[in-house]
Amino acid sequence: MKKHILLIGGLNNTIALSQSLIKKRYQVTAINNKYDDCQKLAEVSKLNVIFGDGTRPFILEEAKIDTVDIAIALTQKDAINLVICELCKKKYNVKKTVTLIDDPEKINFFYEMGVDSVVSAIEAITNIIEQQALLDDITTVIPVAKGKISITEVPIPQNAKAIGKQLSEIDLPKEVIIGTIIRDGEGLVPRGSTRIRARDELILISSDKQDKAIKQLTGKL
Repeated sequence: MKKHILLIGGLNNTIALSQSLIKKRYQVTAINNKYDDCQKLAEVSKLNVIFGDGTRPFILEEAKIDTVDIAIALTQKDAINLVICELCKKKYNVKKTVTLIDDPEKINFFYEMGVDSVVSAIEAITNIIEQQALLDDITTVIPVAKGKISITEVPIPQNAKAIGKQLSEIDLPKEVIIGTIIRDGEGLVPRGSTRIRARDELILISSDKQDKAIKQLTGKL
């Protein structure tokens, strides 16, 4: 049986998300406290729409909250989204709660309050920008053997997950080896005991799985 997903609040995000979920054959219910928005939501095929306040237990019960697997709060107010998630989680034992959040500084607080997943548009955009900056810095120096092997220069950013780890502690794919580390302008022959530092530049020699190796080293991509 497909999961029952409850969307509370929002309009454009709710329409797009519900259409995607329904296409994947999930059972989807939407609650909205604006009658005009409910009329627009009702145009989505197979979407069950309920007019009412998603912070009210009797409205949640009308939406068959006892059958819901995932509750997603999509209102424009962080405080209301938190109330919705708390109610779904603690009163009705919904397995997973998800919320949009406007203020990224509240993310840790929301997690501490028991929300399972917190999505910040600002943080998501920031991550995309940071990832693109990293991609811009990564350069394939030499493709050899008709492109089957590549030598790639990978800079290690300040917040990389590999910083402080010995090479022997990093789970690199067997298709990838670190040929050289450029540190402070000097070439360093890496050993298993060599520790990664911020601003190191690693020269990877790979036949495959290069993206996986870059993610292990930088935490991005």
